[in-house]
Amino acid sequence: MSSLAFLVTELQSLASESRRKHPEIREAAEKSLAILRSSPEQATASLASDSAQSDDLLRPVFMGCATKNAKVVAISLGSLQRLIALKAVPQSAVALIVSTMNDAMSQGVDIQLRILQTLVSLITNFPSIHGELLGEALLLCFKLQDSRIAVVSSTAAATLRQLVMFIFEKMVNEDRQESDGTPELSEAALPDGSTKTLGPCAKDAFSVFEDLCLLANSEKPNFLKLDYLHKTFALELIESVLTNYHELFRKHTELLMLLQHHLCPLILKSLSDRHVFPLTLRCTRVVFLILKQFSFELETEAEVFLMLLIRMTSEDSDASNPDHSASRPIWTRVLAMEIMRGVCSDAELVRNIWDRYDAQQPGSKVFNSLIVALKRLVTEKPALLGVSAQMMGIGISHAGDSATPSGSNYGLDVGGVAGMVATAASATVSGVVGIIGSGIGLSVQNSAMKLQCIDQLDKADSPPIPEAYIYLLAVQCIVSLCEGFASFTGPLYTSIMVQRPRAAGEPVIRAPAALDLSTLPQDDPATHHLIIVCSMVENGWPALLAALSFIISTNLSDELFIDVLSSYQALTNVAGMLALSTPRDALFNSLSKFAIPSRVVSSLESYVEPSTPRPSASFTDNLGLTAPIQAPGLSERNLACLKVLVSSALFLAGSLGESWYGILEALQNADYVLNVKASQASINRRMSTPMTPSRPVSASSPVEQGKVARHPLLMDIDSESVLAAVQRLFDASKNLEDSAFQYFVTALCKLSSEMVGMQSDGSTLMESDDSLSPVPISPHRRRVSGIHLPRTLRQGDFGVERLGSVAMLNFHRLIYRAPEVAWNTTTNHLLWVMDLSSAPQSIRVQAARVLDEILIVVPRNLTSSGDLQAKVQRRVLDVLFKQIVPSSSDVPATSTSIELRRMGLETLHQILQASGHTFVIGWGSIFEMLGSVCKPAALSRSQSVDSISTLSLQETPRPKPLPLGYVNDRGYTALVKIAFQSLKLVCDSVSVLSPKDLRLCIKTLGQFGRQADTNIALTAAESLLWSVSDSIQAKRKDAEIEPEYSALWMCLLLEVLGLCTDARHDVRVGAIQTLFRAMQLYGATLTLDTWDDCIWKITFPLLDAISIETRRSAFDAGALLNSGLMAQSPEHEWDESKSLALQSIGSIISEFLVIKIMHLDSFSKAWSVFVTHIHDTVSLDRRNLSPPALLCLGKVVKALSGAGASLQAKVSEAWECVWKACSDIGSMVLQGGNSQLSPSANSTQLHRAFTQESLVALVDVIRSTRSISLTQTKEWPLQRLNRLMEILKGILTYPNSVDYRPDIDGLSPVQAVVLDAITDINLAGSGIPSLILRDLSEFSTLPFMAAFHVPILSPSSPTTPIATSSQKQVTYIALSKKVIPHMVELYTRFKDDLEIYEDGTLEAVFSAYSIPIKLKYECPAPSKFGNDLPLWKTATTSFLRIVTDSVRRMAAFGDRISDARVEGIWRQIIEVFRGGILADCTATEGFSLEDQEAEESFDLSLISSLEIDLVPHLGDTRVPDHLIAQLAKILHKGSQLYKSSVDLSLPDSPSIDTANVSDDSRDSHDFEKMDLNIGTTAPGILVPRERFSFWCFDLLFLICSNVTSDQESSRKRVAALCLPTLLDRCKTTMVSYVADEALRGNLPFPRAREDELLYVLRKILNLRLWSGTLWAALSESPSKFSDSQPAVDVTLSPSALIADVVRRSSVAHLFYFYSVLCEIASIPRKTPSAWVIMNSSPSETNQERGNLLQPHIGALEEGGDAMEVDARTLARKALQVLGKEMGAM
Repeated sequence: MSSLAFLVTELQSLASESRRKHPEIREAAEKSLAILRSSPEQATASLASDSAQSDDLLRPVFMGCATKNAKVVAISLGSLQRLIALKAVPQSAVALIVSTMNDAMSQGVDIQLRILQTLVSLITNFPSIHGELLGEALLLCFKLQDSRIAVVSSTAAATLRQLVMFIFEKMVNEDRQESDGTPELSEAALPDGSTKTLGPCAKDAFSVFEDLCLLANSEKPNFLKLDYLHKTFALELIESVLTNYHELFRKHTELLMLLQHHLCPLILKSLSDRHVFPLTLRCTRVVFLILKQFSFELETEAEVFLMLLIRMTSEDSDASNPDHSASRPIWTRVLAMEIMRGVCSDAELVRNIWDRYDAQQPGSKVFNSLIVALKRLVTEKPALLGVSAQMMGIGISHAGDSATPSGSNYGLDVGGVAGMVATAASATVSGVVGIIGSGIGLSVQNSAMKLQCIDQLDKADSPPIPEAYIYLLAVQCIVSLCEGFASFTGPLYTSIMVQRPRAAGEPVIRAPAALDLSTLPQDDPATHHLIIVCSMVENGWPALLAALSFIISTNLSDELFIDVLSSYQALTNVAGMLALSTPRDALFNSLSKFAIPSRVVSSLESYVEPSTPRPSASFTDNLGLTAPIQAPGLSERNLACLKVLVSSALFLAGSLGESWYGILEALQNADYVLNVKASQASINRRMSTPMTPSRPVSASSPVEQGKVARHPLLMDIDSESVLAAVQRLFDASKNLEDSAFQYFVTALCKLSSEMVGMQSDGSTLMESDDSLSPVPISPHRRRVSGIHLPRTLRQGDFGVERLGSVAMLNFHRLIYRAPEVAWNTTTNHLLWVMDLSSAPQSIRVQAARVLDEILIVVPRNLTSSGDLQAKVQRRVLDVLFKQIVPSSSDVPATSTSIELRRMGLETLHQILQASGHTFVIGWGSIFEMLGSVCKPAALSRSQSVDSISTLSLQETPRPKPLPLGYVNDRGYTALVKIAFQSLKLVCDSVSVLSPKDLRLCIKTLGQFGRQADTNIALTAAESLLWSVSDSIQAKRKDAEIEPEYSALWMCLLLEVLGLCTDARHDVRVGAIQTLFRAMQLYGATLTLDTWDDCIWKITFPLLDAISIETRRSAFDAGALLNSGLMAQSPEHEWDESKSLALQSIGSIISEFLVIKIMHLDSFSKAWSVFVTHIHDTVSLDRRNLSPPALLCLGKVVKALSGAGASLQAKVSEAWECVWKACSDIGSMVLQGGNSQLSPSANSTQLHRAFTQESLVALVDVIRSTRSISLTQTKEWPLQRLNRLMEILKGILTYPNSVDYRPDIDGLSPVQAVVLDAITDINLAGSGIPSLILRDLSEFSTLPFMAAFHVPILSPSSPTTPIATSSQKQVTYIALSKKVIPHMVELYTRFKDDLEIYEDGTLEAVFSAYSIPIKLKYECPAPSKFGNDLPLWKTATTSFLRIVTDSVRRMAAFGDRISDARVEGIWRQIIEVFRGGILADCTATEGFSLEDQEAEESFDLSLISSLEIDLVPHLGDTRVPDHLIAQLAKILHKGSQLYKSSVDLSLPDSPSIDTANVSDDSRDSHDFEKMDLNIGTTAPGILVPRERFSFWCFDLLFLICSNVTSDQESSRKRVAALCLPTLLDRCKTTMVSYVADEALRGNLPFPRAREDELLYVLRKILNLRLWSGTLWAALSESPSKFSDSQPAVDVTLSPSALIADVVRRSSVAHLFYFYSVLCEIASIPRKTPSAWVIMNSSPSETNQERGNLLQPHIGALEEGGDAMEVDARTLARKALQVLGKEMGAM
């Protein structure tokens, strides 16, 4: 709803309310309504003008106001308010309106309040109200303000404030509009009597303010027609004006003049009169405004007010005016202090105060007076403020504090405060407890007022003020002052020193120096203010520090404590920023005392943790006045102080200079306390039991008081966080400028030096006692700060530790800055600590560790490659040298000194590891450092403990300590190990070394190679010297420096050569390998002169030196018995070393023999020396060295094959030399093999025996030598070959080795190489095949002739042989299996060579074959794991192959072969067949039938060969008769079926048997005469192989039969010589049957007897002899008459003639058996019978039998009929044939 609508509503209400009593008003109102309704816009537009309508509209309003009806008046005033709001009132009506409201003012409260509202609306809507009209309107308000009705009075007062403010606001607007146009001016009289023309608004404001000042001073106003106004209200209005329009006052002098002439005197007067709280309160508020807003314009007045306030604050304690203080209430001091708090919080005002007063000469010392007053105020009642127990630390006693004198130079320290407290409380226990309790002290909660006193405008009297409130205000003033300094100086300092413009490349300044005010622009206001602050701090710091140091030690709340601590920090920082070193250091010193109370440290030293909880607590225990209840330590407030100390030091780090010492000292003590506390806490936690009660740290712990959010300064103040802050301070050292850093490091070193000196002087302990005696010997020294430094608790030095961390952070300074900046100071100090023998070991080691960390980092981060690189590296190495190398050799080596050296060596190792490749200088120092740990090791093996045999079981005296080189010292061993690691690194980058450095490196490596640690010595000898060699050889590629590096290389080889004879086996091996690996790798590039040196200075001296050791002592007898001990014996190790040397020499010489060594002038001599070394090794050294020696020789000999034509003469000389040596060695083998050693032979003999390995090697050498020689000649002469075969045979059959290999399934190595050597022989020469065949024949007999058990000594007793079953056996079986067929091959190859027949070779072959054939099943097994043919079968097969060819070749050669040789050959052949046919076959009885049959079938080959191959040639005339007869006797014996014990016709010997038969045959020509009286019934013993006996019987019949026409003459001779044996064999069978049959009667004969009888009868029935064969057989010379007999002598008697003729018949044998046939034919009982195959004709049977032997009687034959025959019938048939032959039938 619009205002116009409201107006209409109001007028309607007015018309309605006045229609009865005031109809005129109703009419006027209705008229007005009619005007508004007819044309609202026009009506409102004409309202503001003085028209008739405006009068009509206003008339009902004025008429209503004139009535006394309150309701009507209220409606009328409301309507007026609407009109004013619509600005529908003309200016001319304003006066009437004011007059109307003045008349209505006497109405009720509502009317009065409505009048006030209307006045505000009127004046604010009509700005043109000025002068008297404005005065009347204000007067109306003043009258209402004086009303007794509170609501009216307060509303009027508020209206007045609003209107007064509006008046001054109009003045402000008027000032702005002056430029638009000149307002109407009028003159105003000023207080000083002058006048000034002012604008209407300005005059209104001037008049109103002047009247307010006059009224406040009880004077008559000039503008307001007011007689009286309350001073308090006047002052309130004045304060409001000054508060809001102070800028306006500064612009207008007339207003300032009012302040100067009216207001200030008024205030001074009021403050000087009797103090009424409301008035004084308002006066002080105005004073504050004057000071804050007009101190510049009212300088003098401000000074007066300030001094007045200062005096007011201090009057209570002013002893010079005791009476006056009683007349001034306490609240006046409080008001003054609240004003001062406001002043102090305005930093700019404070600076201006100093500048206007204190800085002037002469001038009032307002600022100084202020801070002195504040200091005096805060210290006037210490008992009220109490003492902060936390500031003294925790866990300490407070009982004796009162006796402690003050130690502070700047005020009361904690002890002094406690003393004042004690005095104030009469030093009673209860008093002290009360003071220390939490009820006393300052806190914002308990000490402050909820509403500060100066704001309590509604109070007629002063409110209750806490006693400590004024001290709280004083503290806040001091805090504000300090913060004001910092808030101004800090940003300026930052902008000037940190954020200033920098030149290109200039780094950011992170730790700026202090401000130098003289360098700043002096006309700059900021500079002026900085100078002001500097002067204020310089003059006021003692009082401020005294106040702060006192306040912080009182019982403050956390909030106030933080404020005070922040002030400390601010003041310290400001002093530091402005280069005020004295106040800065004093503040730091004070802070450090609060951060680390001296009593904490001293109590911590004497504190002993109780082992058990105390059973009861006394009164004093509970108060904490005696022994502490917990370990001493720092409280939270101590830690907060420490945190501030660190923070300020960090902020001012760039400008502290020499002041660092005090700060570092404090940090050291803090570090000590915190670390000891932490360690004790951890120990207590470990030691405490569940029964131990835990005690709180502090009874007033803020954590327990409440979970209130804490200030940042009180957060993170646990030990870890504070220590981390301390660490950040040291970390910030990297931000310091060089000069500042130099101060810092110097202070740190100075602190460390003092500390180390304190722990050393007078309390030096022997190092060995350090860990045993925890109590120092002498009393402790006390620092200036009163802090004890016991050795027992400080195991390391704070300064040393921090110096290390600082150096690590600032390694770039150590590298790139001059050494004076930090390097010299740091390293010299650390070296001094390390060398201080009186210092504790832990500190010395700590210094070494720190120094080493520095030395490691510096080279690693050195990036420059110029002169700086060499300088820095030299600096590093010089320092490290002092650590590692003892300054003098007479200083005794202690465990600490060794540990320091060890650390230095580890450092060197790490430096080399990270930066060794960058070193351009100092290698000499490095090698000297490394070599300094080595001890000389010049001892011979004979003096070494190693020479004592480890196998000796008898007690030996304890060996003396080893010489220094092998000192058993753990410390030196560790040094050597670490140094050696560094040396390994050097060798990895050895390419950067100069020749001079390389020579040092080689010598140093040699030193390490002689050290006691075998691993180190081995690595030095093996890998490191090798890498150095590699590097040297790489440099040799440059022709200009080749000679220098060649000499270096020889130097290296000689150094390695020295290690090749080290007493330790492993070292020797490594050195030897390195030596020859180097020669092998680079031999191709060496000159001949270098090679000559290598041969004569390296190789042969090495062999000489090792040979001396290997031949030094005889071998211990017990060594062979225990291979483990043997392997550990020194002799065995020396042998291994020589073996390696020989192998290496062989490889070297073989590789470079042709290309280098053979071209040396001294080759012949060198070769001879070399071969002699090998020969001597075989002949003089232990036998286990023979294989490597011979292998070495063989390898070298093989290398001769690569020689060119120009070197052939040297080659010939070389292999001849080698053959001579081999022949000599062969003689040793033959000599040793002449007699096999018995098991009782002594061990020396066994040890001297050749091993199989050495024999293999010898054969290899011989083969290699022959291979080389055959390149120059076709084949050796037969004499040398004979020698060769002799040696090979001796090697093959050498019986004394102990390392035989199994030789059953395969050849042993020796056998294999011997056969290979024989195979290598060229057989083309004369006599060579025979030589080889003879020797091979002998080899084939070795299994049967020379097999033996290996001699092994029993471990228990050297004389007790081991059981045969467990012994190794040399069988030669595999050799025989290899050789037997090989002889066939050789014979086949040379069968046409007459020589092998003529020289007995073939006989030797047959003789060799005969042995296994004779032994047959008694031959050794052919294989152990395989399934080879038995040796006899192999021999049989091979023999049959040779014999078939040989008889034909002999026939072909004819007379070219001597008779003796023919006889010999045939004798051997017959002997082989005899062995094969008559061998013992009893073993086959255990075979299966199939196997037995297979065995018999194999033996059939012998019978077949006899039948087919030999019998045709056996009749040769040069074959003696007895040999042919011998064959018949063999067949005779082979055909026997029974071995009967009573068979008298079967003699033991075939020869005797045959002889007897022959004699009987020859002596008895009476065929009819038979002795039938013999006989037996014994069954007889059947031979194992019945079938084979019949085959022999068949062959015997065959060779006597006329079955073929080839070789007839030869066959007849054989038949004539063999027939008597056949006849005897058949006759014996038949006669024995007849004799036995007579005895047995009807008793059946055994089957075999019957088969044999029937076989004989059938055979003789079918047998057809050559004509005259029997005649020749019975003659004196069967051979002579075998082919032709003399004619029949007809002169003989008939019987003789018949007999002579019948003997010439083909069936003459039947005449021989006539009588026995008759006996059989006449046997009356049943004779044996059998079914047989009968051939169709005798002629066919005869023809077939030449090629077929009947295997078994009864077997079916093709083309025959089966029929049953018996003995009687067969005998009768034979008699019939005989009769038919004689013509009887």
